Amino acid sequence: QVQLVESGGGLVQSGGSLRLSCAASGRTFSIAGWGWFRQAPGKEREFVATINWNSGHLVYADSVKGRFTIYRDNAKNKAYLQMNSLKPEDPAVYYCAAARLTGRRRDSDYTYWGQGTQVTVSS
Repeated sequence: QVQLVESGGGLVQSGGSLRLSCAASGRTFSIAGWGWFRQAPGKEREFVATINWNSGHLVYADSVKGRFTIYRDNAKNKAYLQMNSLKPEDPAVYYCAAARLTGRRRDSDYTYWGQGTQVTVSS
């Protein structure tokens, strides 16, 4: 089992920045890819970004490309999502997820999930 704990959410003004963190514990050797997803009220959970644990290969959703950066610190078993230029359409609960496969965009491909952290953007 792998446990994931997110942190770093909060309230930020439009155009501002936040950094989300995800700490993994347990059988972290089984993780091949980290992912970030988000879910806004009344909407389905959507893919944000993913990173290959070993190679660092990145995939982003078009809606965040150029504004968000996913990266990881393998030594600390942590993944991060740096969010810049936040827009009114970005507020959601953001979830960290871990997969045994890499490069995945579907939430069904992820085995482990954090509890989520709320991101709110004020105009």
